Amino acid sequence: MNKFKIKHLLIISIFLLNSCSYEPVFSNKDYGFEINEITLLGDKDVNRNLKNNLNLVVNKGDSSGKKYNLSIDTKKERRVVSKDAQGDPLKFELVLSSTIIISNNQKTLSTRKIDKNYIYNNISDKFELEQNEKIIIENLSEKIFDIVISLIMNLNDS
Repeated sequence: MNKFKIKHLLIISIFLLNSCSYEPVFSNKDYGFEINEITLLGDKDVNRNLKNNLNLVVNKGDSSGKKYNLSIDTKKERRVVSKDAQGDPLKFELVLSSTIIISNNQKTLSTRKIDKNYIYNNISDKFELEQNEKIIIENLSEKIFDIVISLIMNLNDS
């Protein structure tokens, strides 16, 4: 009886493991469009993150989809939200502003301004504060990337 349970458990586990169909989100996905040219202006940290994300969908050689040109102007601003009694900052707000222009054959199809912000506490260790800000910039840049892809997909559907 014990061997019977082990065989069944082994067979079930093999089926479960083989039926898992993991695939990366952006690497093999066909969006039905191509991005020919990307022009990035503004903050270099935000632009580097956007460029890394956009490289996953840029010009994959699918000639059947529509082709778009993308221009993104980014600005990063860190504001003090609150201060303590001595005037030292307690909380910061990081604001990423992006102006996105999607064009096709020298014709502007869509223009959109996107603002993403995040409020975080000040840390006495400035190195750790800088590392936290880099992570926040990466996360906000990914959100902007998601919006850019959604905008292009909506243009592609219409």
